[in-house]
Amino acid sequence: MTSPAVLAHDVITTNLTFAQEISRILNKHCVSCHREGGTSMPLTTYEEVRPWAKAIRDEVLEHRMPPWDAVKGVGDFRDDQSLSQPEIDMLVGWVEGGAPEGDPIYLATAPHFDPPEAPPAGAEIELRDSMTLAKPMTIAGIRPHGALEVSACLPDGTVEHLLWIRSFHPQWKLAYYFRQPVTLPTGTKLLLYSHDGNSATLIEPR
Repeated sequence: MTSPAVLAHDVITTNLTFAQEISRILNKHCVSCHREGGTSMPLTTYEEVRPWAKAIRDEVLEHRMPPWDAVKGVGDFRDDQSLSQPEIDMLVGWVEGGAPEGDPIYLATAPHFDPPEAPPAGAEIELRDSMTLAKPMTIAGIRPHGALEVSACLPDGTVEHLLWIRSFHPQWKLAYYFRQPVTLPTGTKLLLYSHDGNSATLIEPR
């Protein structure tokens, strides 16, 4: 986000407040990066958040923040920072309703963050278009290289949709690790759909 938009003397037209609803959304999805000592400007207090309120609204509406391109409902991934639609609606409603602080007595306890652990990674296999497995494969995660869909057609005819990237942000350099590694049997056909000829990297467990 660029320079903050100053919000002064806005008329309050919402019952949503920073103390009760918004601080909890930010604690859950944002302050792992947006905090003192994090990778982005802190958004842990009302005083820090208030000048950025309109910019936060715009980033959330355009799905530029939090950094997460995977479409919800396709794949079950760990460390999912994306916002649900009700959370987006609350953030937008709070900003457009004047961004009130509310009573600080209702603030939640600030979360504690341990040093991040890099997910264990093993062999990496590039997937373009399709491939049929000559032996079983376990996939720990997928690193997309553009907008695409990755699916697995199992030998019994069932289809498992693994990842869907509708809007891709290359600057995030994200890999999506499954909550539980996905094991596929021999004969499974992996399919990659992309209008732009993009590929994906399949990451096997170490």
